[in-house]
Amino acid sequence: MIQFILNNHDISTDLPSGSTVLDFVRYRQNLKGTKIGCREGDCGACTILVGELGDEKVRYRSMTSCLIPLANAAGKHIITIEGINPEDGSLTPVQQAFVDESGTQCGFCTVGFVMSLTGHCLESVSPHVSKGSVSPAGAAISAMDGNICRCTGYKSIERAARLLSEPPASAGGQNVANGSRIVPEYFDDICSRLSQLAKRLRLDQPITRAFLPIVAGGTDAYVQKPEFFAEVEATHLFYNDELRSVRDLGDYIEIGASATVTDLLESPVMNAIFPDLYKHLKLVSSTPIRNMATIAGNLVNASPIGDMTVWFLALDASILVSGRSASVNERGDRTANIPDVVREIPLADFYLGYKRLAKTDDEIVTAIRFKQPFGDFRFNFEKVCKRTYLDIASVNTAISLKLYDAGPPVPAVLLSEVEATKPRIQTAHVSAGGVSPIPLYLRKTSAFLMDKEISEETINLAAEIMQDEISPISDVRGSEDYKRLLLGQLFRAHFVELFATDPTEEISL
Repeated sequence: MIQFILNNHDISTDLPSGSTVLDFVRYRQNLKGTKIGCREGDCGACTILVGELGDEKVRYRSMTSCLIPLANAAGKHIITIEGINPEDGSLTPVQQAFVDESGTQCGFCTVGFVMSLTGHCLESVSPHVSKGSVSPAGAAISAMDGNICRCTGYKSIERAARLLSEPPASAGGQNVANGSRIVPEYFDDICSRLSQLAKRLRLDQPITRAFLPIVAGGTDAYVQKPEFFAEVEATHLFYNDELRSVRDLGDYIEIGASATVTDLLESPVMNAIFPDLYKHLKLVSSTPIRNMATIAGNLVNASPIGDMTVWFLALDASILVSGRSASVNERGDRTANIPDVVREIPLADFYLGYKRLAKTDDEIVTAIRFKQPFGDFRFNFEKVCKRTYLDIASVNTAISLKLYDAGPPVPAVLLSEVEATKPRIQTAHVSAGGVSPIPLYLRKTSAFLMDKEISEETINLAAEIMQDEISPISDVRGSEDYKRLLLGQLFRAHFVELFATDPTEEISL
């Protein structure tokens, strides 16, 4: 039995755990405000809010309901457009802003936009706004980056978002905008209701069957095989607390397999290491998908253009895998265990060929880890696709560099003869996607860069070596020649971003 709160109603259902929340709210609850569009998480017409209890408060995130299995709704607060409508028939501040700025045309997409912007308004001020990575208005507009308006009315929608962002609509997360409540009063009791529900669920934990298909965020599984996963019994790991942490272990940073891209974006650990984290991760899909897409899912998908795969290849990361073993609990049910880690695989060795992985069928990814960066560490991620956001990369690439803190070691007797030197690379890791059947760690290019000065000559020679390592093909995202040229330009862009004080200047440090 799956139990959750839908708007202001307690729900218990014995429907298949793999059936989607979209179909449940429309066809079982007759809540037709949530629209059916692409069923692939691209258009945002089916956007809902999912509230999760944590630290004695409820955190809401926008998600596309067409990709959410009912199992992932268990113990959560699921909100459709009907759930935010005031009882007196008036408009919420978000809805009023759309009216005031003529932000709706045919109306089909409007519900999704309203839900995304409502979720944004329920949040406290983003730390990325606080540190200047994005303006309040920019953050509000970005919250709707997973919603498509086919009537091309984006400017009026942007004006509505700006109207709610100055001052910040949430007033520090207090559920008030322009003197009006963002959501109805029943939201005030949701925290205690979810707490009570959590206690009941802990007493009746669902059985996790051994060796069943694994489903986490569902952002790829429900695009590739929606009918299969809607009916099959599966092991659902999206909200497995053991697999969601982002931890600083001293020598390593370790990320749980079920951590999402948004979890990384909001992690103090990751933000301390990567100053451009917001700029880079905003290139990965859209807000609702980042709220659902797990790191392990991106890795095991083995897409040649997986954004997070390319990201972690450039960090020389490893994955931790565990074998799934069966045991029998006190009720006589065979259950699946996640035992201690049995082996660690360098991510660069994980991909054996197109969609072929260096793990067995009874192994699952439990975490990914990379060495804690120390000293003068620099990282950059670049991606080009047909549109800036919410698109698959034509080519993507990442690089991490560790520089000698004060130049390479020099014998003391020669110090007086050495002039100020250019920055010299101690270690380098370069990756690329879209230029090979697998996400590619550029071994020869990385090796060449080690112990080299940053100069035009170094970059040009490394780019030549890189061209010998890749094998792009012509497809709908570009010709072979285009991808080779594009990767060469993006490789150079790494050094412009990391070392040029003026983006227009040559790399001559």
